[in-house]
Amino acid sequence: MKDRIIEFIRKAVLDNNYKGAVIGISGGIDSALVGKLAVESLGKDRVFGLLLPERDSSPETLADSKLVVSYLGIEYKIQKLTGALRGIGTYRLQPPALFIPSGIKEKYVRSKWNALSEDPFLDDLRNRGNEEFSKGLAYYRSKHRMRLVALYLEGEKRNYAVLGTTNRTEKLCGFYVKWGDDSTDIEPIMHLYKTEVYELSRKLGIPEKIIDKAPTPDLVPGITDEFSLRMKYRELDEILERLDTGKEIDPLDDKTQRVLKILEAAKFRDLRNLSIDRI
Repeated sequence: MKDRIIEFIRKAVLDNNYKGAVIGISGGIDSALVGKLAVESLGKDRVFGLLLPERDSSPETLADSKLVVSYLGIEYKIQKLTGALRGIGTYRLQPPALFIPSGIKEKYVRSKWNALSEDPFLDDLRNRGNEEFSKGLAYYRSKHRMRLVALYLEGEKRNYAVLGTTNRTEKLCGFYVKWGDDSTDIEPIMHLYKTEVYELSRKLGIPEKIIDKAPTPDLVPGITDEFSLRMKYRELDEILERLDTGKEIDPLDDKTQRVLKILEAAKFRDLRNLSIDRI
């Protein structure tokens, strides 16, 4: 598994005349794994890390990201996105909460998330919801897209490929932002389920603190991946793998029904743009 990905990165970089690779280091397991594979493929001198905190980032994000780049031994830069997001009006959609304790903010956000929609994740995928819900989508999606702008600014001035960190579970379930984290030059782990990301990360010695933390987009306080999905990744991946391999599933099982709904709704994310030849 590891050797195949390392060769893929090396070949993709060389064949497309890139000098190296840049990656957004989030302090999470996906970017840590992609960074490790890139270093083993290209060498640490040809991998650059970009740390992209903003107003609503968790206090732990920057510390965890620094832990990852230290572990990888790569050059990095901290590029704060708060000013750019404020400039385009992102923060006008949600009030600041700078002096409110993080626990209270997280509880408030989770309560509001559930109050706005019966199933926010599915409504997100289907582009539906009331005006306040739509503002919430614009709020967090703009953050993904600003991250992309920063990554390509850094990558193109160096002639470095932008490495993506989307895994197979996220791709199948539409757990990404169009023209955000889905838009990169190379996707080294898009064939790996999230549980396989954990497995390979342990084998490669990714720091335990990074492996053990709850996966989160780090866009709004209190919203983790599994909170949004309403199930554990191991449960989700078990069902996805059975569907992928044609194994028998229980269509009456509640979690299986939810996965099938997610997969159906996720088809919207495959519409990169609409043109007459799609009709």
